[in-house]
This record gives sequence, C-alpha cells and structure tokens, in this order.
Amino acid sequence: MKSSGQLLTGNLLIGAQQVAGSKGTLYAINPTTGEQLQPAYHLGSADDVARACQLAEQAFDSYRATLPTVRANFLETIARNIEAIGDQLIERAMAETGLPKARLEGERGRTCNQLRLFAATIQAGEQNQPRIDPRQPERKPLPRADLRQRRIPLGPVAVFGASNFPLAFSVAGGDTASALAAGCPVIVKGHSAHPGTSELVGHAIQKAVAECDLPEGVFSLIFGAGAEVGAALVAHPLVQAVGFTGSRAGGIALMRIAQSRPQPIPFYGELSALNPVVLLPGALSERGDELGRQFVASLTMGAGQFCTNPGLLLALDSPALDSFIAAASAALQDSVAQTMLSPGIHNAYEHSTACIAGSKQVQTLARGQSSSAPNTCRAALYATRAEIFLTNANLHEEMFGAASLLVRCRDEQELISVLSHLDGQLTATLQLADADLPFARKLLPLLERKAGRILANGWPTGVEVCHAMVHGGPWPATTDVRATSVGSAALERFLRPVCYQDLPAALLPPELQDNNPLQLTRLVDGKSAH
Repeated sequence: MKSSGQLLTGNLLIGAQQVAGSKGTLYAINPTTGEQLQPAYHLGSADDVARACQLAEQAFDSYRATLPTVRANFLETIARNIEAIGDQLIERAMAETGLPKARLEGERGRTCNQLRLFAATIQAGEQNQPRIDPRQPERKPLPRADLRQRRIPLGPVAVFGASNFPLAFSVAGGDTASALAAGCPVIVKGHSAHPGTSELVGHAIQKAVAECDLPEGVFSLIFGAGAEVGAALVAHPLVQAVGFTGSRAGGIALMRIAQSRPQPIPFYGELSALNPVVLLPGALSERGDELGRQFVASLTMGAGQFCTNPGLLLALDSPALDSFIAAASAALQDSVAQTMLSPGIHNAYEHSTACIAGSKQVQTLARGQSSSAPNTCRAALYATRAEIFLTNANLHEEMFGAASLLVRCRDEQELISVLSHLDGQLTATLQLADADLPFARKLLPLLERKAGRILANGWPTGVEVCHAMVHGGPWPATTDVRATSVGSAALERFLRPVCYQDLPAALLPPELQDNNPLQLTRLVDGKSAH
C-alpha cells in the first residue's frame, strides 16, 4: 500500500491546531535496537489539557445533535484516512513497538473494522433504545403521564492509549471509536511508547473532522510524560468519562482522581487479569499433548503481551497432566525470544518472573530460548501446588508477557477453592471432553461470577470485534463489571438515559416523535414496534 508521506512534527493536536508543548520532550525508542527515534515529542501541560477540554465542551452540543448518518460517515472517513496513510503507519509502528509487520497490518484492519462496526450500529439506532409509554388519561386510580425515554451522550471523554495495541486500543481504538459513535468529543492522551504512530492516526482523525465539517473540538491528542497530563485530564471538570487500558497501579491512581472530583465521573479501566485455563481430566486424557502445544502457541503469541494471555493453568494431578507438562515444556523450550514493546515492559517482565522463579514454593518447568538482543522476552512456565497458591498472594500477580503458572490440585474441591479465591478476570477457559461435562456444569456458575468471557476448548488470546463480545469482567480485570470495551455494546459506556414527561410534540427529539422519522425499532407501551 502506497504511503501518503505524512510529516511527523512532534506536536500536540488540539482541535484543528498543531501546538508545540512546553513541558519538555520525549523520544520514542526502538525496542529492537535501543535506537532513539525522531522527532522529539513536545509534551503538553495542564493548560493544554484545559484548552482541549474547552474546545470539546464547545463542540459537544453541536456534535451530539448530529444525525447517526453524519456520525457514521465521520467514523467511516476516519477508517479510510487511516488506510490511506499506507506503509508509513505500519513502518513507524514496527519501529516503535518491535511488533512484526503482519501483526500490525492485522491490527490496522481490526481498528478500521471496529470503526465501521460502530458506524453500522448507530445507523441502525441500537444505541438509542427509545421507549414510549403513551398517556393514559383514563387509568384508575390515577392517570399516567406521557413518558418517553432515550439515551444521550455523557459529554467530553478522556481516552488513554494502551501500550500493547498501538492501533486497536490507542488513538482511534475501541474507546475513541465508541465514544465518538455515542456522540461524545474525545481527548486522547497518546502513549509515550509509540508517539509517532499516535500522531499519524491523530492526523487522520483531525482531517476527518474537517472533511465532515464537524466542530474542531470533537478530537484532540495530547502527549505527556509522568502523571501530570493524565491527572489533569481526568480531574478537569468538563471531562465526563474516562477510558483506560494499562497497569493496575496507573489505573487505580486515575480512578481515585475520577472518584474524588466534586463531580465523580465514570472511569472505565481495564487493569489486569490472569485468564485462568482449567484443564479437565477427560480433555487431558484424550489430547494432553495437543493441548500442551496449543497452550504454548497462545502463551507466546506476541511475546505474551495480550490482556487475555493464559497466565494461569489449573488441573488435577494425574499422569495425563504429566504428559501435558512434557509436551508444553518441549514446545516452550523451542520458543524463540521475542522483542517486547518497550524497555519498561521488558524490565517489569524480568522483575515479575524473577520473583516467581525465586520462590522456594515454585518449580520452574521450562524456559524458552534466551537472546542477547535488547528487550527480549524469554518465555516461562512455572508450577506450584494449590495449597501454596491459596496462601501466597504474590503468586496471584499478573506476569505481563509469555509466562504462566500451573497450579496442581489434589481433587475437584481444591480446584474449586482455587477458582473461588481468584480475583475477577477478563476470561476463563474450560478445556473439556464429554466425560468432563458434569464437573464443567458445576464450575460454570462460579466462572460466570469471576469472568466476562467463558471459553470452551479454545484459547483466550484473540478478541473478536462483534456485537456479542464482552471484554471486561469483575475487579480488577475492569473497574466497572457492567461494561465491555470491545464490541458494539461498548458505546453504552458513554450514554445515559433521559425521560421526557408530557413534552409538546414540537420539542420531542426525533427518536421519540410519533411519526418515528428515523425509522427506529422502539419499545412502545412495552411492545417492540417499528
């Protein structure tokens, strides 16, 4: 694909303007070589945040009043503009993340596809969920007023770009796409590990705003090192919701700011997960060797830098489990070390695996191949017993990378006890055979309480962007168990219901007018009607 040759400036994108920040500079680092990448990125300040928020507030009422067809065209224009960047986007992302070309091309496709999914969703009117309960003046003992409900956008939304998906969870990722689809202006804090990639996508959105003749404050992109810009963004009184994917410590700090404001706001954070995989006896007996190889393929995909990486295995002790371990260990020992996304992520991985490996209560089953190249991830598989796992909270910590812990259980009750003691998770997986169905049926209610997505005979890496997907879960997988950050339902995070009582017909919004000019499916007096 031909590159458009967009010049990287290192500037903030505040509304329609390019602004040089005044709070110092940062450079992207190529994690494969350690090379410093040009240009320098000029970091924003609290004043820059305030300017972006003011523009977003000025744009809000105009933008939220646009017809779904207008916002859908805007999202589709963003997708076309991202595609038009061409090879330059992929090459810059490769340089900033160490991710391979094929992975990033696939992620670009996912990014554009989810923009188009939200465009189709809002054109179908699914986000409005209009409800009409007509007046009942003759009802006894009291008449009923005319009541009509729709959902409206919350207001300006702050989005934090993620480190592990420089496109799909970043500047034009799912949080931005869903907020824009809902009718909310967006201010993005670009991730410091891939500012060039972020700027390229930011220009694509900025250009789409102009092409669609929308208010400039619909989108801004700010860079900042440390906590100042992020904290200022979450604390700003004009921001009405936050979308965040990142570390537990960083997410908790920002969540506390969101909750301690004079007006607390929703904070939708994805923080950490172990994504347990339960290896049931029948499945191990039938295909233990195959499961061992499949597990390693999932574990090492993308150097394990996925939110849904299988970081925990649970199984009953048996000879079949030993066969699984042998197959998994052999596959792991053959796995090549891969470059991690940044020096910071690599250092955190080295620290977390060293802590696990250094425990006298943990056995190292296998390690992948080592490498002398910088910032590489050497895969690891560890094991411990259930009674140790239950009493050692340090073993419950996420190792962000290609590392997993196997917990050996004596019997079904001990396995249930381990699951019961886990925090909330993004996913939980059952590897099962027909003979395992009675025990799986017993586990299912527990897994429903622990995870946002339950898989059978699959692996959790890979999150399909579709209507039914849930990418969320109980704390600390996410900060709001009711929400998903992937799939068309993600835009519900940025809407709230409003009821209109006895409003004159001339004042009713189109979704609630009697003649239904938008041709939406509505709930009228409790019955679906078109």
